[in-house]
Amino acid sequence: MFDLLTSQIPTLLTIAVALGGILTVDAYLIYIERKLSAFMQDRVGPNRVGPWGLLQPLADGAKFILKEDVIPSHVDKVLFILAPCMAVFTAMLAFAVVPFGPVDAIPEVLRPWLRFVIAPNLDIGLVFLFAIGSLGVYGVILGGWASNNKYSALGSLRASAQVVSYEIPLGMSVLGIALANGTMNIESLQNVQTAGLLHWNIWTQPLAALIFFTASLAEANRLPFDLSECEQELVGGFHTEYSAMKFALFFLGEYTHVVTISFLTSILFFGGWHFPWIAEAGSSYTGAWLVKLGVLHTKVLCVILFIMLIRWTIPRFRFDQLMNLAWKVLIPLALGNVVAIMCIRQFGLSMWWSTIANVLLFIVAGVIGTLSSQKAMQRGAHGLATAA
Repeated sequence: MFDLLTSQIPTLLTIAVALGGILTVDAYLIYIERKLSAFMQDRVGPNRVGPWGLLQPLADGAKFILKEDVIPSHVDKVLFILAPCMAVFTAMLAFAVVPFGPVDAIPEVLRPWLRFVIAPNLDIGLVFLFAIGSLGVYGVILGGWASNNKYSALGSLRASAQVVSYEIPLGMSVLGIALANGTMNIESLQNVQTAGLLHWNIWTQPLAALIFFTASLAEANRLPFDLSECEQELVGGFHTEYSAMKFALFFLGEYTHVVTISFLTSILFFGGWHFPWIAEAGSSYTGAWLVKLGVLHTKVLCVILFIMLIRWTIPRFRFDQLMNLAWKVLIPLALGNVVAIMCIRQFGLSMWWSTIANVLLFIVAGVIGTLSSQKAMQRGAHGLATAA
C-alpha cells in the first residue's frame, strides 16, 4: 500500500501544480484582459488595489467568496448547484492530457517528483480531450434549464446549438494533423515538430489552424461567438440567476478553456516548446528545460493576448451568421482539408502539397462567398424595388 502511494507522488504533485497554476493564471488573466480592454478603449483600468492594481484579482476573489450566495426559490436546486461544478470540472479534466512543458527534458532533480503532463503518453490524447471538452456544454444547459427562467433557457439553447455545430469542424481540423503525423498522442505531435522550424504544422496546414482556432473560440463562448450570454438580448444569458462563487465557477471554466485552447494551438501548430537555435530537440545546455518551458508559455501567452484583442476588434455575429459560418464555411473547408491530407498520404506525396491544397481551398471558398453575397444583395435590392 505504501509503495502504491509512493508511486503516485509525481502524479499528485503534478495535479497540484497544474491546478494551482491554472487557478492563479485564470485570476490574473482577468486582470490582464481588463487592462488590455482599458488600453484599447483609452481608459486606465484597475489601478487602486495594490501597485498598478496587481492585487485586484485577490480583491475579486474575496468579493466572490464573501458575497451572499443567493439561490432563488423557483429553481431546481440540485441541478442549479451541479451546473457550475460540471462546467469547471470538465474544463479542468480536459487539461489532464495537455503537456504544459517539455515532457522529455525534465531535469533529474524534478523527475522523481514532477511531470509536465498529468496523464503522460496517452495514445488517444486528442480523442480524450475532445470527448471531455464536449461535456462542458452540459453545465451550460443545466444552468439554463435549472434556473427556470426563459432568458436563461434561451441562452442555454443557443449554447447547445453553437457547441454541437462547432465541435464538427473542431474535430475535423485536428483529424488532418493526426492523419499527417500518424498519431493522436499530443506529446508525439509535439515531438514531430522539433525537427526544425519548417516542420511546424502551421506551414503545411494553415487552414486547419484557422478552423481550429475559430471553432475553439466558439466552443469557449468567446467573442465574437458569445451568443449564449449576450447581455443586450438575454439579460445575462444562462447564468442570469447565478451569483457569488457559482457565478465565478462558470467564468473559471471559461478561462480554463481559453488556457487549454492556447496550449493546444501552440503545441499542435506552432511547435510547442521548440524554437530555432535556443530550444531544439538536442539542446542540452544548463537550464535548457527552463528555456523550453519559457518558450512554450510565451507562445501560449501570445495566443491568449490575441484572443483578448479579438474581443474588442470583431463585432458579435448574429445567430444565423454564426450557424452559417459553421455549416456552410468551416465544415466544408475542414472536410476538404481532410480529403486533401488523405490523398497526399495515400500517394506518398510531400506534405508541402497540403499547403497548396489549403491555399486553393481558401481561394475557392472566397470566390464562392463573394458570389453568394452578391446574389444575396441583388435579391435584397430586388425585394426593395418590388416593395416600392
